This record gives sequence, C-alpha cells and structure tokens, in this order.
Amino acid sequence: MPGNPPPSPQTQRIPFPPSSKLTYTYASLSPPDKGHDRALTGMTGRCATPTFLEKEMGDPERSSNRRLDSWKEIAAFFGRDERTVRRWEKENSLPVHRVPGGAKGRVFAYESELASWLSSPPGSQREEETAAHVIEIPVKVEAGTHPVTDHKQPVNWRVALKWAGAVVALGLVAFGLLAYRKEHGFAVHAAGGGNRIGAASAEDFYLKGRYYWNKRTPDDLQKAVDLFTQAIVQDPGYAPAYVGLADCYNLLREFSVMPPEEAYPRARAAAQKAVDLDPNSAEAQNSLAFALFWGSLDIAGAENHFQRALELEPGNTQAHHWYATFLAELARFPEALTEIERARELDPSSTPILADKGFILGMAGRTEEAISLLKQIAAAEPAFLSPHQYLAEIYFYRGEYRLYFDEVREAARLRHDAHAETQLMALEKRFATGGPRGLLEARLHADQELHDQGLSSDFDLALDYSLLNDRPDAVRCLQNSLQRHELELTSVRVNRAFANVRHEHEFGELLAKLGFPPVT
Repeated sequence: MPGNPPPSPQTQRIPFPPSSKLTYTYASLSPPDKGHDRALTGMTGRCATPTFLEKEMGDPERSSNRRLDSWKEIAAFFGRDERTVRRWEKENSLPVHRVPGGAKGRVFAYESELASWLSSPPGSQREEETAAHVIEIPVKVEAGTHPVTDHKQPVNWRVALKWAGAVVALGLVAFGLLAYRKEHGFAVHAAGGGNRIGAASAEDFYLKGRYYWNKRTPDDLQKAVDLFTQAIVQDPGYAPAYVGLADCYNLLREFSVMPPEEAYPRARAAAQKAVDLDPNSAEAQNSLAFALFWGSLDIAGAENHFQRALELEPGNTQAHHWYATFLAELARFPEALTEIERARELDPSSTPILADKGFILGMAGRTEEAISLLKQIAAAEPAFLSPHQYLAEIYFYRGEYRLYFDEVREAARLRHDAHAETQLMALEKRFATGGPRGLLEARLHADQELHDQGLSSDFDLALDYSLLNDRPDAVRCLQNSLQRHELELTSVRVNRAFANVRHEHEFGELLAKLGFPPVT
C-alpha cells in the first residue's frame, strides 16, 4: 500500500500531541456513565475522584485508601451515575457509610472497600450486574425448596411468555458469543500465564463486551466498556481487553455525546497498553492507529500502525475497514474503496462496513450509489446511527434541506443528544423564514454563542464562514483551529464545506503543516 508523499524540506508536519487537551495514562480509563461530566475533571483532565482502574494498575498519584465524601465522588470512582451506585448500595451491599449525626443523606466510603467489593469472586450477583450485564431471569426460591413447578396450579401464560422471551434473548447472546469465538479463533493467552481462572473469566467478559460493542448504540457501547473493564480487573495483563476498551472509546465520540477530547486520550492510552502487552497483536496495532489519527492527527504514525496490523494479519476485517476510512480522509479514494471492499468480502453481513462504504462513495463523488446503499441500511436497521449521519451530510450539500432535517433529527435521537434536537428546531424555523441563507446564518450565530461559552470549536466557525463564502474569516478560524489542535481537522482535506477556500494559499499551507496531500 503506498504511503503518504514525503514532506518538502521547507514544511514541518505537525501531528497533534497525544495530550493536547487531556492527560491520561492507561490507568485512567473509566468513563462517566453518560457522555462527559465536566464537574469531574480539572485543568489537567484527570478525574477529581480516581477510578478503580487507576488504583488497580498503580497510578502513583493516587492514594490506596482515600475517603470519598459524597455520592458524586463514589459514582465517579466507578465511572457511573449517582442513581446507579445508590441502587448498588441498596441491592448489592455496596460498602457505603453514613456520617453519624450528620445531615440526612451524608455518606462516605473508602476506596479500598469499594475496590474489594468490585473485585469479589466471579459469579457474584453484583459482578453479573455491574460488569457482565447478562440477562437475569429472577427466580424466587424459598429456603429448603427447589424451583419446581406445582402442576396443580394453573399456568400463568403471561409469566411463561416473559420467561420464554428471556431464555430466547439469553440464547441469542450466547449464540453471538460462540459465533464471535469461532470466527476469530479465540483462545486465552494472558501475559505470563497468570491465574488460569482469572484468564478464563477475562476471556468471557471480553467476548461479551465484543458482542455489545458490535451493536454500536450508546447504551451498548457503555455496556461494552463495563465488560472490558471487568476483564481487566480479572486479568490486568490481558491485552485483548485493552483493545476492546480502546475500540469503545474510539467509537463513543461518534455514537454518543462523549466529546472527542475525552474519548481519544482514553482510547490511545488503552491501545498503547495493549501494544505494550502484545506488540504482535493486529487488533492492538489497528486500535492504536485509529486513535493516533482521529485523536492526535498523526497521519504518518497512524498509517504505519495500520499497515503493521495488516502485515501481522492480512485477513483482519476491522483493520481493512478502519484503514479504508483513514484513506478516505486523505482523499485517496481508489485505495479507500479497495480496502472497504476487502473488508466487505471478509464480513459481508457487517452493516458498519456497508455504511462506511456509502460514506466513502459519497466523498468520492458517487452520490447516487451512496444514497441508495445508505437508505437500504437505514431501512434494514433503523437504530443504526451511521447511515443517518452520512445521509444528512449528503442531503445538506445537495440542497435537499427537508431530507437533511429529517436525518439530523433521527441521528440526534439515536445519540440521545437533546441539545442537538433543540438546536435543530431553531434551525428549521429560521430556514422556514430565511431560506438556505437564513439557515447558514442561524448556524453561524448558534455556533458563535457556543464558542463564546467554550462549547464549540474554531473549526465549526470556519465551516460556517466558508459556507457563507466569507473566505477571510474561514481561513482565520482554520488557523485558530490549528493552533488549538482541534481534532475536527482530521476531515479538513475532504470536507465539502471548504470548497470555497480550498484553493486559498493559506489553506494549502495548513494542509502541508498537518501532513495532508495537497489539493490538485
């Protein structure tokens, strides 16, 4: 596979540093339960309350038995919300203490006790709930009895149907895990041998995590994070679990409201740990490549790791898939289509691969093919986010704004992004009164307000100015975006919003600094 053209002697490429906004090590990987809780982060980007993984993997900055003085701090320890940990205390004996004589609701807990609770032996009730997320079939059995059917009592068909549905669902999960194991020839190979029971348990959690990761919904990705984390708890030297965790964070920024500056440092830290544990893992090399490009804009480093992954395992579907999307961002469309087609041949039933093929076809100018493919995927899997996002972009640049609004609304719903839904309503009203120009001006106004609050990027403003054909302000904002190392710049080479500035001298300089191929 050909690499990028070498830089000229006068041009210095500027891959973004891995910690341009946040600083994470492989020991700080536990996420908030939903998106990003800004109250938990300080100026360095570290959680104000350490996660379990930080202590389990030896973060020297963390105390081993720190006292946590509120439900909020206890929830942050697990990376969950307060309601969840309150329920754990009530139902699963989470070790939380009350302040004697204190105000109602005043609680505290010790990290060592919480870590011990989380690390309880496999098979416990709380492990199944907090980590495995397996489907539970409640069976109430009185002491000294067996759960047998009393044939003298009438059958409750409603309950029976519920049981049958649960059994079928559990069977589907088991079938998915067995299929994944068979397809990938999975075997336990924990580093250094380790505890065989712990390694086997880690494998089970990993396989369950992959099952949910492949579903690619916000809730399922969070379940996968929990499962991969529990695999690491069982065996801290188990490289595939770190790969799974990295893959979750690589996707959470797209399929949920977790911002990229939170997701990618976590993804890179986990992927780097996986590579350190197993340098010959194609999956680890592939995950690191993804995080290097979309999280640090290190084009050369990402390509090296993608190619290393394919060298180690030429039949790795995910490596071909993600390498294809990387090549598309560099406008290397023939290579990208070759790679995505190879991925499709390896896994013909994968809807994410088909959706990204539609994305690449659209960027390559084959718009009708892209729309046809993406509409088929959206009809077959209505809960899958990607085709709606890709169709929204295509419709916007074709001027089909009603269809654009429909797809954006559906994408916001699937991402659980209430703010985007509210903003969309305002944009639709402005479009109704001001037409396309009114829509673009409303977008600029909304993004400027968010930017003033630190909630939007210079890259977003550059998009808006370019669409309004305000070239000087578009270039100015792009230069600011470069100075701030904004991760949205990964799409700058092929983003159609920049058609109005693509041949500006300053735009070419920016591409050269980032290491993108020039516009021809």
